[in-house]
Amino acid sequence: MSDEERRTRRALVGVMLAIFLAAMESTVVATAMPKVIDSLGGIHIYSWVFSGFLLTATVMMPVWGRLSDLFGRRPTYLTGLVIFLVGSALSGAAQDMTQLIAFRMVQGLGAGSLMTLGMTIVGDLFTLERRAKMQGYLSGVWGVASLAGPVLGGLLADLASWRWVFYINLPFGVVAMILLAGALPASAPGGRRVRLDYAGFALFVIGVSALLTGLVQAGRAGEWLAGDVLGPLGVAAVALGAFVRVERRAAEPIVPLRLFGNRMVVAATVTGFLSGMAMFGAVSFIPLFLQAVAGMSATGAGLVLIPFVLGWVAFSIVSARLVLRLGYRGVVTAGMLCLTAAFLLLLRWSAALTPAAAMRDAVLAGIGMGLSMVPMLIGVQSAVARTDLGAATSVTQFCRSLGGAIGVSIMGAVMAQRLAAGAGMAEALQAVFVVGLGVAVAALLSTLLVPAGRAQDLARPDRREAVPSSTPDDVRGRLSDAR
Repeated sequence: MSDEERRTRRALVGVMLAIFLAAMESTVVATAMPKVIDSLGGIHIYSWVFSGFLLTATVMMPVWGRLSDLFGRRPTYLTGLVIFLVGSALSGAAQDMTQLIAFRMVQGLGAGSLMTLGMTIVGDLFTLERRAKMQGYLSGVWGVASLAGPVLGGLLADLASWRWVFYINLPFGVVAMILLAGALPASAPGGRRVRLDYAGFALFVIGVSALLTGLVQAGRAGEWLAGDVLGPLGVAAVALGAFVRVERRAAEPIVPLRLFGNRMVVAATVTGFLSGMAMFGAVSFIPLFLQAVAGMSATGAGLVLIPFVLGWVAFSIVSARLVLRLGYRGVVTAGMLCLTAAFLLLLRWSAALTPAAAMRDAVLAGIGMGLSMVPMLIGVQSAVARTDLGAATSVTQFCRSLGGAIGVSIMGAVMAQRLAAGAGMAEALQAVFVVGLGVAVAALLSTLLVPAGRAQDLARPDRREAVPSSTPDDVRGRLSDAR
């Protein structure tokens, strides 16, 4: 094995470890929260421990991606990892709920880089064929971490302290930093002077933060016309409108609008947004149905979601290989058909629902997501220039996360309105699943945007093959810039 191959392997292990930590941190806190509340109080604002982390992580995704295009993967990724670890340490040391929320938001700032740039680094390191396999494995790491998070959170809270839910990131994060620092190339692309788009950055952060805040509040209150909903949404509309105007003139835009002239990018953002809206929205209400309507325990409801994650992970790996034989459109369409069929089955749920039937429907939904997400990521990374790889990867993931946030808010508002009108919980949740079905059908139709043809034929010539592994780092950088 050559030195370059060893560095590539160390980089891959470091990326997988960082992604595991970020994915686990989004779920590990849930089972520890009763202990946190006993220790810190603040039950009236505790939900922001989750919302604050997800808000900052989502907002920063496109920013991290673009910064990595401008300054290089290694310094950007290590910076994000340091911020994540600092936020973890501070969260573990929090003395009240307000501090914990603030430190979780710091943690989210760094977490936004770990998944996004991890996928981007894999896009840099491997050819189309090997990239398909590796992106599937990274999705598997994410799925395993999501499953392990709640279990690990409960164990740490019971056997040690809830603070170790955050402290446990530190030793593993340091190992990831050592691996990545020694394996990734140090040089920034091109060695040219970079002019940061400060105005675009500020407008994007303000606009998306206001949008997510308004959506979260609308979902909780079930009311879209309240002042604390319309106010943030109005700020978002003004800021994001100004952001688009600024980006058109910026020399180094945070989100290069030229990306949306690429059909594959448009297809990935639209299908990702709609499938995220349908699935992530519905997943938030499936446990509620299982417990409040079907009478299952919290543990039983959690077990039902295990097949969902396993189906997602397994078919992420399978789909990454299928695209090389069948192309993107067929695989993604099959995924959206599975997702639509799963929602049709959800509409048949009732108080007589058995765990076996619930698991069957959940695994079908997971298969649908697995068949759609990784192929679209591979398609985008193969369709854009290396100089836009970070931005394109992050925008794709951002749109999926944003769709999930909007889905949760809309479905939450629908449920609240049905309950306010006197409907029972079963009827209100059926209305939620009807909304999800409508969005899933729209996601199925959006697969017509996906270009037809073999994956190898649709890739840019410079993205079919990676720079040879024996190429020195300085030459590798110059070749990437020339492309």
